[in-house]
Amino acid sequence: MSQAEPIELLPLAPRARWVFHAQALWRFVAFWVPVTVLGGFAGAVAFSAFWAAIVAGVWLMLMFLLAIWYPSLAFDRWGYALREGDLLIARGVVWHTVVAIPTHRIQHVDTHQGPLEQWFGLARVAIFTASGLGADGVIPGLTLEAADALRDTLVRASVGEDDGV
Repeated sequence: MSQAEPIELLPLAPRARWVFHAQALWRFVAFWVPVTVLGGFAGAVAFSAFWAAIVAGVWLMLMFLLAIWYPSLAFDRWGYALREGDLLIARGVVWHTVVAIPTHRIQHVDTHQGPLEQWFGLARVAIFTASGLGADGVIPGLTLEAADALRDTLVRASVGEDDGV
């Protein structure tokens, strides 16, 4: 039995690494700092102010280090490949996920740009099938040109095939 050849995944745009880091730092400031401060106050009331401050400080330092370190790992694990008949999307650091979306099941494809993505000249592609549960696949961190080209290619591939229904 022969082994299948590894699939060559296309990476995200290098500028996307900065977007991943900016989003992680925003989550740290907007979520983890307030939650940790509230937890520290609750710990100070319930137990000891000294130990609550120590635990909150250590927790906040760990969350900061995670916000600095994790986005690079997440960026490195993203990739996609448009093959004959399907689109593969790979992502995930702790749980690595590979999604295969058959092109003949694609209903529509959108490109999106949030403010941060616009600033970096990036976009994300969202792929929808007939499931009706939202986007079945999202590829963030593509240059606007690459996102538009992928969208157009996927639309042509989905229109050109008959799913037999």
